[in-house]
Amino acid sequence: MLLNDKLEPYRLLLASQSPRRRELMTGCGLPYELAEKFDCEETYPDDLPLIGVSEYLSTLKSEAYPVPLLENDILLTADTVVLAGGEFRMTAEGSTWHGGEILGKPRDRDDARRMLKILSGAHHLVTTGVTLRSAARMTHFTSLTYVWFRTLTDEEIAARRDMRGVATFTIDPADAKDFDDALSIRRLENGNYEVGVHIADVTHYVHPGDLIDTEGQNRATSVYLVDRTIPMLPERLSNGLCSLRPHEEKLCFSAVFELDEQAQVLGEWFGRTVIYSDRRFTYQEAQEVIETGRGDFADEILKLNGLAQTLRKERFRNGSISFEREEAKFDLDENGKPLRVYFKEMKESNQLIEEFMLLANRRVAEFVGRKRKGAQNAERTFVYRVHDKPNSDKMAQFRSFVLRFGYQMKAEGNKAVAKEINLLMKKIHGKKEENIISTLAIRSMAKATYTTDNIGHYGLAFDYYTHFTSPIRRYPDMMVHRLLAHYLAGGKSEDKEYYERLCEHCSAMEVRAADAERASIKYKMVEFMLDKLNEEFDGHISGITEWGIYVELEDTKIEGMVALRDMTDDFYLFDEENYSVKGREHGRTFTLGDEVRIRVVRADLQRKQLDFDLVASYDFDTKEATPVE
Repeated sequence: MLLNDKLEPYRLLLASQSPRRRELMTGCGLPYELAEKFDCEETYPDDLPLIGVSEYLSTLKSEAYPVPLLENDILLTADTVVLAGGEFRMTAEGSTWHGGEILGKPRDRDDARRMLKILSGAHHLVTTGVTLRSAARMTHFTSLTYVWFRTLTDEEIAARRDMRGVATFTIDPADAKDFDDALSIRRLENGNYEVGVHIADVTHYVHPGDLIDTEGQNRATSVYLVDRTIPMLPERLSNGLCSLRPHEEKLCFSAVFELDEQAQVLGEWFGRTVIYSDRRFTYQEAQEVIETGRGDFADEILKLNGLAQTLRKERFRNGSISFEREEAKFDLDENGKPLRVYFKEMKESNQLIEEFMLLANRRVAEFVGRKRKGAQNAERTFVYRVHDKPNSDKMAQFRSFVLRFGYQMKAEGNKAVAKEINLLMKKIHGKKEENIISTLAIRSMAKATYTTDNIGHYGLAFDYYTHFTSPIRRYPDMMVHRLLAHYLAGGKSEDKEYYERLCEHCSAMEVRAADAERASIKYKMVEFMLDKLNEEFDGHISGITEWGIYVELEDTKIEGMVALRDMTDDFYLFDEENYSVKGREHGRTFTLGDEVRIRVVRADLQRKQLDFDLVASYDFDTKEATPVE
């Protein structure tokens, strides 16, 4: 092996306290320093940092995928270690490189493993993919595996605003793997606060028209099913190179704001940055800091939370609508079988992130969309996230529906209606009718879409709004990053028709993804009930049609149907106007929101359907049960 003399110009930081790894570095004659702040044990376990075949790259067939290599890139293949300069081409059949300098060749499987061990301990060599081909001496690699290494160059850092010295952290769900946003905060000399909203700079790595961009554009969005994620981008990008993981220098596209104590925006800056995330928080960990006032970066989190709550109050004062429906989550066993159904609760830590993402999205859209003085007054093509005003007929039906529960809505005018809906949401919070009413309220609203024609966002009460903050999982955000960078550089307006076609495609794919996610949840809910046949549960009527009564169970919010043909105590007729069914002979009535008891009789996984028998109904006031014969 020839690695030691060629790698000496690069500072190697051993990111593990493992004595075995120290011996490995010393035995290879490689000088190293201990990187005490950097812990890569999660990213690079003691066995090899190899993660199997990328589902995404297996679709490449025989098309060549070019990867330009920078001067200090190091590329590993099954046969060689190459110091960059040149280009690497990857196909489903194999890989080739041109113009690089050979550093060394592994003599056998153990030698190849040894090379990877050395490089996986280097702090400034960030994993983005290497290629190890299946070969006779490496029989444990059954197929292509991608793991090439790349460093941030001085030129890249110099061209960006350097924010590595500012306290920065991410707050995400506990099971998150792709961290596409981070927050930074520092106190300015004038007493105000500089808050940075840092978003993974995906478009630095993914360029228009290349293979990854084309596939990302086709997919348009990541799809989050209960037991798996179908990513928009290869996981080497979404979970590795672009992910804002702690203790790693990362390239970002940032929105930086100067805020006063009242969360008023006094100044803003948009552009490309390099950051260093000091800490990865889960929502639960950040919430604990908010509630106790103690923990890592407590001062920063408490200040950000205070500003976020001020922004939130102002947003609702301006007519933003609050739809905070509970999101179903599952505990799964190793085979994907659901063991428990629970619901994610939105707390202040969630709201903290939400408000700053909304702020960045809104101000980016305003920056591009607002008319400017002088020669630049022409409208610039941009991708907006819009939400139209509610349809008056649908709102009239909704008013009629909530009246049955004793809630009156009389307001007219968009802002007044929004405030009245918020008041209604507060009144129904925690009550049995909450899920039904909030569901129908959402259905009464228009659907948010992407377009180049800005009409504002009714639900958020914003005149300008876009999606800037999630380019790892949404293609419209990548379009926004490219357009923003283009206009920041003084570019002219882009082709409106081209971007409108992309907006229509992304809106359609978003609906498709949402349908798939709902179907996945429904499937797992039915699967959860498979071993509960003939058991009885309390619930309430969540829907009524001419063929049956839908019942949502109280504890799990799982929904099934009682077919009218199976209710043999009478012949029931559907009353569409009053959202009820009524027995023709005895006059017994069942209406939306009624509390009932059911028995599970069938669970059809293929059709994702649950069939119930009605056992009893409960009196609204006395809660006394009346059996159904």
